[in-house]
Amino acid sequence: MLGTRSELGNITYFQGSSFAIGPVVVPNRVVLTSMSGITDAPFRRLAERLGAGLVVSEMTGCAGPVRGEREAAVRSDGAGIRIHVVQLAGCEARWMAEGARIAEAQGSDIIDINMGCPSKQVTNGTAGSALMRDLDHAVSLIDATVSAVRVPVTLKMRLGWDASTINAPELAKRAEAMGIKLITVHGRTRCQFFQDQPDWRAVRMVKEAVSIPIVVNGDIRSCADAINALADSGGDAVMMGCAVQRRPWLPGQVARYFAAGVSIGAPPLTEQFNLIDALYDEMLRHHGAELGRRHARKHLGWVLDSPAATAGAPVALLKQHRSRILTTEEPARARRLLAEAYNDFSSRAAA
Repeated sequence: MLGTRSELGNITYFQGSSFAIGPVVVPNRVVLTSMSGITDAPFRRLAERLGAGLVVSEMTGCAGPVRGEREAAVRSDGAGIRIHVVQLAGCEARWMAEGARIAEAQGSDIIDINMGCPSKQVTNGTAGSALMRDLDHAVSLIDATVSAVRVPVTLKMRLGWDASTINAPELAKRAEAMGIKLITVHGRTRCQFFQDQPDWRAVRMVKEAVSIPIVVNGDIRSCADAINALADSGGDAVMMGCAVQRRPWLPGQVARYFAAGVSIGAPPLTEQFNLIDALYDEMLRHHGAELGRRHARKHLGWVLDSPAATAGAPVALLKQHRSRILTTEEPARARRLLAEAYNDFSSRAAA
């Protein structure tokens, strides 16, 4: 594990925040995972600005960039992001290689290969975590991708396809031999999807099998979870996902905790409003008004459900705010109603 362990009261924290992916230095140990329909460029810029060490693009099918598909370009956009990571998925070596070349030419600093996605839509196409059923084929895709580019290539995987095939350590060793510079391991099998508790301890088998950095992933929702995941796995960094949807500041909070053992709460409500209002505006510009409004609506829904914003508000009032904000089709009105909701929350918090 990079850095050193120190004690703050009864809590262990970690010093030495940065780590390297080949020649790329990541400023801290907290990574925002790829989430389809969520980690678009506006959200990644926000999370990075609030302290995430590394942010990963939405998963992009490797053939999309080759065909010049607009959706692929939007998904892999990295404008304004300090370290631009494009995640590719696929099952054919030639497409993976060409998709990686295009991503590199368009400014990607790191190419991430997805062999962890459990969705049936992806695995039925023998991509994502389905590749863990055929390690020879998986390694051929890794070799093609690494050979196609000069930037570092990383890999995301699960523990295996199911409980009878825990082959992550074997795939990790073979991936390192092919030139992979970092591996992220979700502490579940594909067949577990997102059920059951993730097994962070099982990730230690992968860490012990290789010499490259290992990122532990799976249900890391707090500073305490992050500390425990690193301690159980022996990993070098943590990857966070769903917990960040309504708390884009969370990776930065965990990073500060790793560096200094300082735990802080949610930002003031005025700052929370400014963050979501700016994100809404940026999504409209990034996707266009119609598509941007639909993308932003789920983020508005999450923050209106967030205890960090709404604690103490009556249920009936929250339903009223949600109904008015999420059903309007006029962006200016949605932002105005959102401001009214936060003013209401602030008044109740001050009372």
